[in-house]
Amino acid sequence: MAVLIIGKSGSGKSTSLRNFKTEEIKLINVSKKPLPFKNKFDDVLNSDDYSEIAREFKKNDKKTIVIDDAGYLITNMFMRGHSSKGAGSAIYSFYNELADRFWKMIEYIKTIPNDIIVYIIMHEESNDFGEIKPKTIGKMLDEKVCLEGMFTIVLRCITEDGHHYFKTKTDGKDVTKTPLDMFENELIDNDLKAVDEVIRQYYELGGI
Repeated sequence: MAVLIIGKSGSGKSTSLRNFKTEEIKLINVSKKPLPFKNKFDDVLNSDDYSEIAREFKKNDKKTIVIDDAGYLITNMFMRGHSSKGAGSAIYSFYNELADRFWKMIEYIKTIPNDIIVYIIMHEESNDFGEIKPKTIGKMLDEKVCLEGMFTIVLRCITEDGHHYFKTKTDGKDVTKTPLDMFENELIDNDLKAVDEVIRQYYELGGI
């Protein structure tokens, strides 16, 4: 099962991992940056390489996987390759590849056992209609795929009065969504461990 989490930089996305025990999750740290809390995890891959991430999935023995700053899979690939692609059909094909690689990763995640939850954390941006959505590059993922449409659960990290929250219901201005009656409140503490427990209970997946 894949769950999408979006938010601005500093809104508490990575901080939400703080209450997992060191042995409970596999962390794929795409941006390779230090976590914003002292806890460390035993199982960490610092990589933005799709092939390495795929191998990590195949040898995984954890029930919870987090891909932190997953948007940098797209950004880093773009920054490394765009200047050498020229223009015209070559750059168009490059944008197609950016979208294709990310789409295939999410499709692959859908094939793993349901009791494994994969949290895909991304930055957010506003589209042309003023809607808050996951930040991508190019229009392929937005226009042809609708990235958030590939997820049943989309949580948004926000900050109010200095406190970090997960937003569970949309106000019509973002792509936040959760199943009926999964969460009672529109704003909950940004504790991904607690969210993980709620999702497992709701879908009867069992605990970590």
